[in-house]
Amino acid sequence: MRSVREPAVAGLFYPDSAEILTRTVDEYVYQSSANENENEHYLSSGLAASPKAIIVPHAGYVYSGSTAGRAFHQLTRVGNKIKRVILLGPSHRVGFRGIAFCSADYFRTPLGDVPVDHSAVVAISDLPQVGLMDSAHEQEHSLEVQLPFLQTVLTDFKVVPLVVGDADKTAVAAVIERLWGDDSTLFVISSDLSHYNDYITAQSMDNRTCEAIEFLQPDDIHYEQACGRNPLNGLLEVARHRHMRVETLGLCNSGDTSGDKSRVVGYGAWALWETQ
Repeated sequence: MRSVREPAVAGLFYPDSAEILTRTVDEYVYQSSANENENEHYLSSGLAASPKAIIVPHAGYVYSGSTAGRAFHQLTRVGNKIKRVILLGPSHRVGFRGIAFCSADYFRTPLGDVPVDHSAVVAISDLPQVGLMDSAHEQEHSLEVQLPFLQTVLTDFKVVPLVVGDADKTAVAAVIERLWGDDSTLFVISSDLSHYNDYITAQSMDNRTCEAIEFLQPDDIHYEQACGRNPLNGLLEVARHRHMRVETLGLCNSGDTSGDKSRVVGYGAWALWETQ
């Protein structure tokens, strides 16, 4: 009998109707005008045609969906090539040390069930920072909200869902390196930026975080700058050693999307390419 991780935030962070969700995600992914020659540009610049990793926010879609859509748009031309998605996001509900996988065979959303790649889980299970913890996944939204986007832009893929607790950049980087794979493997890092500052303060903090990401400087991103700093800094550590190229695709905060600029949350989207 197959086990399913049921959606925890459908109807809260995103629509629980498949029809409305499809329409909503399509709007976010395709609303930005695509450069018809973008793949040729990346290839002529010595970059792979599709990103190896994206960094995306995980708030309710009405707040951060348009920003996330800018990153997922980068995958629309390679939707049939990517077969495995390593999804890393922070824990909001359960405190623990290390990185948690789960026992579920599928993750469910209103758009259907996404199979879990248990072979990838086995490949990292010997690492001391990795362990099974279903409770870390049960109510966690940082991974779940990315799945409808992935179901929209990819055609046939498995997911490796990893909730990151108290884990330093080296511990996360070791997992990423172990699962690096070929160009059919994509990494998705789920992280919002600064929380509950006034609009001007948030802009200043988020611009500093953006600069640290662009220059692959994980040590410059601290607790107050990104709730997903642990998975984010692990990716940046790998990207720094691999001399990857980063592009900022979007940067805003909830004051831009909700209109309330008194206490805002920051959102950003980035794509990282391997150099050829």
